[in-house]
Amino acid sequence: MRFRVLGPVRMDPRTPTAAKPRVVLATLLVQSNNVISTHSLIDELWGVAPPRTAATTLQVYVSQLRKALLAEGGPEPEPGRQPLLTQPPGYVMRVGPDDLDLTVFESLRSRGRAAFEEREYATASRLLAESLALWSGPALSGIPHGPSLQTTAIRLEELRSEVLEQRIAADLKLGRHQELIGELMALAHEFPMRETLHELLMVALYRSGRQSDAVRAFHRVRRTLVDELGVEPDASLKRVLSRVLASDPALAWHPGRRPPRPRAVPSRAAPAGASGGTVRGAGAGAGSDTAARVRSSAQAGAAAGAAAGAGHPPGSAAAPAAPLLWLPPALTDFTGRDAELARYTTLFAESRTGTRPCVVAVSGRPGVGKTALAVQLAHHAEEFSGRVLVSLRDSAGRALTERAALIALLRRLMRPGDGPEELPGEPDELADLLHRTARGRDLLIVLDDVVAEAQVRLLLSAVADACVVLTSRRPLGALEQARHLVLDVLDRPASESLLLATGGPRMAQDPAAVAEIARLCGRLPLALRVAAGALAVRPHWTPADLARRLGDERTRLAALSLGDLDVRGGLLAAYQEVPEAERQAFRTLGLAPLPDFPLWVAESLLDLAPEAAEERLEELVRAQLLEARRPADDAGEVRYGYHPLLRSLALETAAEVDGPAAVAEAVARLGRACLLRARAADARLAPGRDRLASVLVTDLGDLAGHDPAAAAPLRWLQAESAGLLGVLRGLHAGGHWDLVCALASALGGYYEACALWDDWEASHEQALDAARRSGNAVAEAALLRSVGDLSWQRRHTGRAVDCHRHAARLFALAGDGIGAARCLTGEADVLLGQGEPERAGALYRQALARARSAGDARGCADARRGLALLALVEGRPADCLAELDACAAAAAALGDVRWHGYARRTADHVRAQRRTGPAAWSRLEIRPGVWLMNPPAATSGRG
Repeated sequence: MRFRVLGPVRMDPRTPTAAKPRVVLATLLVQSNNVISTHSLIDELWGVAPPRTAATTLQVYVSQLRKALLAEGGPEPEPGRQPLLTQPPGYVMRVGPDDLDLTVFESLRSRGRAAFEEREYATASRLLAESLALWSGPALSGIPHGPSLQTTAIRLEELRSEVLEQRIAADLKLGRHQELIGELMALAHEFPMRETLHELLMVALYRSGRQSDAVRAFHRVRRTLVDELGVEPDASLKRVLSRVLASDPALAWHPGRRPPRPRAVPSRAAPAGASGGTVRGAGAGAGSDTAARVRSSAQAGAAAGAAAGAGHPPGSAAAPAAPLLWLPPALTDFTGRDAELARYTTLFAESRTGTRPCVVAVSGRPGVGKTALAVQLAHHAEEFSGRVLVSLRDSAGRALTERAALIALLRRLMRPGDGPEELPGEPDELADLLHRTARGRDLLIVLDDVVAEAQVRLLLSAVADACVVLTSRRPLGALEQARHLVLDVLDRPASESLLLATGGPRMAQDPAAVAEIARLCGRLPLALRVAAGALAVRPHWTPADLARRLGDERTRLAALSLGDLDVRGGLLAAYQEVPEAERQAFRTLGLAPLPDFPLWVAESLLDLAPEAAEERLEELVRAQLLEARRPADDAGEVRYGYHPLLRSLALETAAEVDGPAAVAEAVARLGRACLLRARAADARLAPGRDRLASVLVTDLGDLAGHDPAAAAPLRWLQAESAGLLGVLRGLHAGGHWDLVCALASALGGYYEACALWDDWEASHEQALDAARRSGNAVAEAALLRSVGDLSWQRRHTGRAVDCHRHAARLFALAGDGIGAARCLTGEADVLLGQGEPERAGALYRQALARARSAGDARGCADARRGLALLALVEGRPADCLAELDACAAAAAALGDVRWHGYARRTADHVRAQRRTGPAAWSRLEIRPGVWLMNPPAATSGRG
């Protein structure tokens, strides 16, 4: 085994001698195969006072580790497979499943617990003993601990104790009580307040014929607890004492008989150890993380109870039944969901008096708080005589089979001594036994982390009289008579309240940062809890520091990790459960524009036909990996979008799995699809405007006439404008220079018509950079002319003239007389606005002559417009009307409805002005929708 953290931190062939490189090594190993940000490593190394050279020093430590990993005598890595890799925003240690003792420990622990659950006690004892043999001392010893390593070390030591207790419980099941006494006495001395160990010791002593020693063991631990903590032993330990004093034959060992199933003591409100991990997970709504903590907390308490119950003879008297409660503890800081709690608590109360118990199916994405809500509901429903939670995944996160699910619920509900010695093998027989066990009992059952309807259909029929709450990622729509609750993220007030409740007093000092943290976490409860916890354990951070660290989408998921609470892990589990086709779609669609996208974007990114693309999208929606959003007016098509953290995961996995070539190809496909539609919309709004449409990226194919971009171009552009700008930026980042230039040019007309100056400038700055990088003079000229128009409208006249003149020179060099002539009109507009009508008129007439010569109808319409304005400001209304008529005719020939309407509208204003007598023009519409306020010499424009 190459790497060891279960004891002193070591690695083969050579471990660095300095402490800080070993801290880096340990931090990377305990989160192996995950990216650890540079910020996290610096926090771990130096805490509240990192040196100014912290980043450089960290790089030195990483370099030392890399050299040590490749030292002589070590395993020869494959080419390019150095295990310690740089991956933004930090580093990742690639470790195989058998190279790290922690990974092997967790595998053996999981297999051992599964064997214990299946009553394979010899196998369980062997596997758990092997996992314990991997330890060579306290976890992560020999190095200083920062906040993350300290949390991990505590967690690992708790896991070690849990495994030890379960291994001893398995040995007790096998009748090894006499051999265990010495070990248990030593452990009881080492851990004088760990009640489970004392309980196991009492059982071993009693079975070895040492009843009085068992009683003395109880009084020793009781005295310690009272003296040290001022508390009495828990109910389980007292119950074992009562059975010892009563010489309960059920507590004795009965050789030659297979022990009954291990099961929890039903009267305990919360299994031993539950408060150690369940509270945080359940409150966060951690999905599978929460379910894992529920399972973990239940196992430790069940081990001693199961061991104590081993050997219960059939028919022996059992203790009187107490109310059955097997739930994680209720949360004192549970926040939000008030309406859901009120509604379903009332529903449960009503169902107890009616004839139809209710089944509530709660679904939602990982981390949204499904388990937390279900547990809170169960604690509110105090009128039930039995309330139990059963996770439908095993300790490794795998879905239980139908049979295993039935057995898991039977274990919760059956009291010691109940039921047959051997459970039936067939699911139907198990369901019949479950029905008899649950019949007549007033039960509320929480089935957590259901995978599919088939997993629970038979189980639900067996407990038809009980109220049931199911939690699942996918909606369980095929369940008959179930009431469905699809859980969404918290609203803004509740999300901020959760941060304030869990983040400590510092969180309340910066309300603006709290709001920003909630937004960056996408108001996902698990992410909010992890963020608040990260602030609480780092006293040198402020809420603004935390918000800044979460601000970078590339590092956000890495920052949302605290101990064994990992937002990325929960989201990744949902991603890994879908088939590869859906996983590939999930990754690729992360490249789609924000905040949401229509079906045609998915078609282009996935390179699929519309029907196939829609099916992929709907599968991702059902898997809670994507959201479907219908417009508020219900008139438009359905749009799809990511939760912000899921989009971060999509981009991260795309970079890791698909690689830059596949990403670049998908971005180019999307860019071409956007360009095709943007050009179609622009051609309808301003025919002939875009000079690049016929010379740059021309092989786009045809667009159906019913496509919204062609059928309703203005509405389409309004809906897609923000996303198109995002696509343009992505194309620029990917080096798709021609697509960047073409798309910006196609959007320029819309930006001008709607006065979207900021978007106009942002898009054209990137496009000009792309044109210059690619050496495309025509593209640069077309974009400069558009920037000249923007500068003129913003009253930046000097820049406007420079842009038009530079563009004219580039067009002339490229042999594009039409483009050069249009630049003359643009420069003339600037001069007219500056009060130089003579110079402007000369340029307008020159532009008109060139446009006529080249057959450029748009150029003619634009020059005629300029000449009409010139005549108007010079007091020649008759000439103005003549030029406007000519402009309208040219626009009609083009099919440009906007310009034709502009020419007619302006002519009507001129005629009305002539009828009303002298009046000043306080404003002048110089292009469709573009107004010049207080135009020069406007007072001479009278009728």
